[in-house]
Amino acid sequence: MKTLSPRVLRALERFNAAHPWDHNAHYHRWILRQLPTRFHHALDIGSGSGDFARLLARRAAAVTGVDSDPAITAQARKLTPAALPVTFTVADATAEFPAGSYDVITCVATIHHLPFTQTLTCIRRHLAPGGTVVIVGLFRAQTPADHLLGALAVPANAAIGWLKNKGRRSPRPLSMTAPTRPADMTFDDIVRATADVLPGARLRRRLFWRYTLVWHHR
Repeated sequence: MKTLSPRVLRALERFNAAHPWDHNAHYHRWILRQLPTRFHHALDIGSGSGDFARLLARRAAAVTGVDSDPAITAQARKLTPAALPVTFTVADATAEFPAGSYDVITCVATIHHLPFTQTLTCIRRHLAPGGTVVIVGLFRAQTPADHLLGALAVPANAAIGWLKNKGRRSPRPLSMTAPTRPADMTFDDIVRATADVLPGARLRRRLFWRYTLVWHHR
């Protein structure tokens, strides 16, 4: 498959740096559409600066956000109004999985930092009957379909960045994020591993180098 020339890629990198936008927040509305209108307790794994946990709090009686980074968790607490029913905890999501049963568990762009099967097993153990888990993750491109989707994402990424920052004298600042590393599992690896732990889960490749996973605990 023909790829973009290094010159074009460098130009796109400069453009994207000048017009940044949050790829994970792009999926927040989609995640909310997968969830009930109201639920009791939600857990957001890898809550970062708390943007999505605060959205969950509009529907939940209580939200627990867990992240391993103390600085980002401190920022999340600072940004969250006291009236919102959100608690942020510094912990490793697998070694110190928050005790309790949750009606909703979400995980956005975090699971590739964690042991995949172990994390899914913890999620299943703590998801209440009738509950829903939604994951937005990253995967390593391998197949022609993966590379085609990645190629389509390049101009789309630039276009959305331009639209979101249109008319601004300076780009909209992004929320503080933890250091990231590339995903090491392919989409096929993820599908196979998920089938063993969450049978019947719905997985789809998505734009912007992401995939989604939805599973309902019957």
